[in-house]
Amino acid sequence: MVAKVDGLLEEVESLPGPAARATADVVGALLEMYGEGLARIVGLVAEREAEGLVEALSGDELVSHLLLLHDLHPVPVEARVRGALEDVRPYLDSHGGDVELVAVEDGVVRLRLAGSCDGCPTSAMTLKLAIEEAVLKAAPEVERVEADGAAPESEPGNGLLQLTVAGGTRASAAGARPPDPDGAWATAGALPELANGG
Repeated sequence: MVAKVDGLLEEVESLPGPAARATADVVGALLEMYGEGLARIVGLVAEREAEGLVEALSGDELVSHLLLLHDLHPVPVEARVRGALEDVRPYLDSHGGDVELVAVEDGVVRLRLAGSCDGCPTSAMTLKLAIEEAVLKAAPEVERVEADGAAPESEPGNGLLQLTVAGGTRASAAGARPPDPDGAWATAGALPELANGG
């Protein structure tokens, strides 16, 4: 439902001239009306302290989205971020990782990562993306997620494995073809010849 509305809003924004403005005005007025209605509902529920109702409403994905849209979500951002981290923690643990919330300030969530499969950069990136997805789903008003302690991304290399013979020198043999300066493929000898450097 949310994706459908987002798609329709994009279509409205792409309309030319006065039609776009009139349509946007109607949508804006409807949003204001629904927002005011939701604000009253949230206020009435809060006044009556309906046990569990606020949690149930904020736990429903569609209702939660509407509450966020109108800046009415009853659960503070930090609590929603903590909940998202608790939800993703079993996945992190299964990969040898963990996460700690450092701060939520000015739309930025700062985290500290630990573990992540013995420092494997690919695993760390996968875990970081899983955490970001969970946090942004729970708190879409967050602008950025920063993670300290993530394994550094690996340096891009030329993708070739360099081999050396015991003793630290490159293999060479009489009659062996010198490497092509353009980096093109060269025919290697048979397995017994390779053992002798050819």
